[in-house]
Amino acid sequence: MNQYLETLSNTTVGTVRWVGQLITFEVPWYQNYFYGLILISLVVWILELSFPWRKNQKAFRKDFWLDFFYMFFNFFIFSVVISGFYAVFESAMSGLGIGMESLLLINLSGLPQGIQLLIFFFLSDFVQWVTHVMLHRVPAFWRFHQVHHSVIEMGFAAHLRYHWMENILYKPLKTLVVMIIGGFEPEQAYIVHFVAISIGHLNHANIRLTYGPLKYIVNNPVMHLWHHAKALPKGQMPGVNFGISLSLWDYIFRTNYIPEEKPDLELGFDEVERFPKSFWSQLIYGFRKERIGF
Repeated sequence: MNQYLETLSNTTVGTVRWVGQLITFEVPWYQNYFYGLILISLVVWILELSFPWRKNQKAFRKDFWLDFFYMFFNFFIFSVVISGFYAVFESAMSGLGIGMESLLLINLSGLPQGIQLLIFFFLSDFVQWVTHVMLHRVPAFWRFHQVHHSVIEMGFAAHLRYHWMENILYKPLKTLVVMIIGGFEPEQAYIVHFVAISIGHLNHANIRLTYGPLKYIVNNPVMHLWHHAKALPKGQMPGVNFGISLSLWDYIFRTNYIPEEKPDLELGFDEVERFPKSFWSQLIYGFRKERIGF
């Protein structure tokens, strides 16, 4: 037990130091997740203001600051809180003889870095697509995912408005798949991180983008807006367009749906107006007895 408490403490303190190093520029600029997030957000926000798809939407749309806070909470504050528990879990699994080498079926670590990076990107995105589908189709998971779908005015920062439980659901599955197929996380994984953040911000931004023929591979704002639609045909429930960075999986598994380009599409879910408005209320939503939109 003392070993696990020490692991918990050391990892938490280490994560706090890492975040501090990001903020104080002690991490190289190209690996700085803190200022990288700020820079990407500013660029996409400027694009929103310069080329708005929904002309009447305000620069500081409804819940702009709530979503802005969510960006830093989910990426940094919650990382500090949960990092130690992940380390304890990994330590416990290692004690049982379950580790990277014991689960590895296909070792791709010997491939060129560029190929590793590409495989890591596609593999990670597919795992997130599968998890996203589960968030919609498993009622217990949907209660947490409703936080993300409570957005009623879409903007770049809505990308990272999601319940903290989604971190618990996404990361273990992603880690497990990487352990089984690949056995690696490329040294340049930060490139995948920044690409994914950029695509995700753009998908939620007030911009009309389709990328031409690439729309069948890369997710885009026109497609993702329909994912947030309040009303969908019965045959399309419990959701459509689950792609995170890539739309490819939706076209392969026939969950794609773009009947028309409709910038003023009504967003949310049934009774979304009753959904908790404050961060603290949303933080515990999903554990409460009251259910909205079921």
